[in-house]
Amino acid sequence: MKTKKDLMKLPKKSDLERANARGIFSSFGGAKSAEVPQSGTKKDKKSGAPEYSLKHAEQRVLVLIDVQNLYHSAKNLYGTRVNFSAILKTAVSNRRLVRAFAYVIRTKSGEEKMFFEALTKLGIETRVKDLQEFYGGAKKGDWDVGIVIDAVRVASSCDVVCLCSGDGDFIPLIEYLENKGKRTEVLAFGRSASAKLKEEADEFIDLGSSLQNYLLKKSSK
Repeated sequence: MKTKKDLMKLPKKSDLERANARGIFSSFGGAKSAEVPQSGTKKDKKSGAPEYSLKHAEQRVLVLIDVQNLYHSAKNLYGTRVNFSAILKTAVSNRRLVRAFAYVIRTKSGEEKMFFEALTKLGIETRVKDLQEFYGGAKKGDWDVGIVIDAVRVASSCDVVCLCSGDGDFIPLIEYLENKGKRTEVLAFGRSASAKLKEEADEFIDLGSSLQNYLLKKSSK
C-alpha cells in the first residue's frame, strides 16, 4: 500500500487533463469546450463555493464519512449532533451511489449500537474499530489509514470521491485521487476544517452554512 509520503510525490496533471479524465466532456453529450472550466472548478473567493456545478446524474459516487471528525466538530462548535441522513443526501446529490462508508469507534459500553444500526438503515456501511485505552487513561481511536485504503481500493469504480471530514491529514489523499482523474468533494464544518483541504478539493461544501439541515435539534430537558 502506498504511504501518504508516496502519494504526495505523485506528479500533478494539468487541470484540463483532469477534466478530461473525469469524463466532463463526454458525460454532457459532447458539450462545447467553453462550457468546461479551463482552470479546474472555479470558486468564489469570499464563500469558497463553486461558481457552477460539475455534478450530473451519471457520475458514480463513493462517500467516505469520518464520523469522529464530524461528531466532535458539531459537539464543540454547536453543542449538538450531526444529521447523517442529510449529509449522505447532499454527498450523493441525485447521482449514482457506488458505496458509502462510515468510520466509527466502539467503546466498551456498547452504547453506540443503536447509532450504528441507524447508519446501516440509511444504506451506509459501517467500519467499526474498538477504542484503544492505554495505561494512564489515554484513549485513541482514528480511522485515517482505513479511510485512505478504502478510497484507493474503490476509486477505480467511481468518478467522484466525497470525503466527509475536515481533517487536513487527508490532503495527500485528495491530491492522489485528483491525479487519478477523480473529482473530489469535501463536506465539513468550515469553522473547523483545514483551510488547505478546502482549497485542494474540487468542491468544498460548508455544513455550517445550513445548520438547520445538517444538525439535529437539541433535545429539550
